[in-house]
Amino acid sequence: MRLLLVEDDQTLARVIARGLAEEGHAIDHAGSLAAADELIAVNDYDLLVLDIGLPDGDGLTLCRRVRAADHPAPILMLTARDGLSDKVSGLDAGADDYLTKPFAYPELAARVRALLRRPKNTAKPVLETMGVRLDPAAHTAWRGAILVPLTPREFSLLEFMLRHSGEVCTREDLLEHVWDAHYDGLSNVVDVHVANLRRKLEQPGLDDPIETIRGVGYRLGAAA
Repeated sequence: MRLLLVEDDQTLARVIARGLAEEGHAIDHAGSLAAADELIAVNDYDLLVLDIGLPDGDGLTLCRRVRAADHPAPILMLTARDGLSDKVSGLDAGADDYLTKPFAYPELAARVRALLRRPKNTAKPVLETMGVRLDPAAHTAWRGAILVPLTPREFSLLEFMLRHSGEVCTREDLLEHVWDAHYDGLSNVVDVHVANLRRKLEQPGLDDPIETIRGVGYRLGAAA
């Protein structure tokens, strides 16, 4: 999934971004409110990790703007403030969860997983169609009764397609949510990863779950 990290502490940002990337997420980073506004204006994020204390303002302001624009992405607030009133202010501004610094990275990762598991449209804790099952919490995938070993990128790709089962996922959709802002958009990276994923999901007697929509993208599962 594609996440936006808004954090002005560069050392902490690198640690968080590296950890979340290792779990298969595509991470964009902004060190200020202005930079975050620019990224949110052009990208559709699946989750925001937002520091309250930023060099050009209060992260609560950004949280309120995101909610005022009806952006549905869950928001995890980070702050060095541990007073009850600060936590209440963050939640009232539209945050879904709150984590006080200093924190252990595994706790942040667990909270991110929990927020991404929350229902969004038809999202389920365990995603399944055409014999393909994926458990985001356990980070496991199966085809039928066979456990399928996937790279972090393949796992993220399969998760996005399962969350949009029956819908056509354009190459642009997949680049937007599975890769990050540094991708140059010129290679066949999506087609290569889909081909690898399709090969790993092959099982005797089972249909290919991924349909190629020529000139557009791919669809996993029957048409909605």
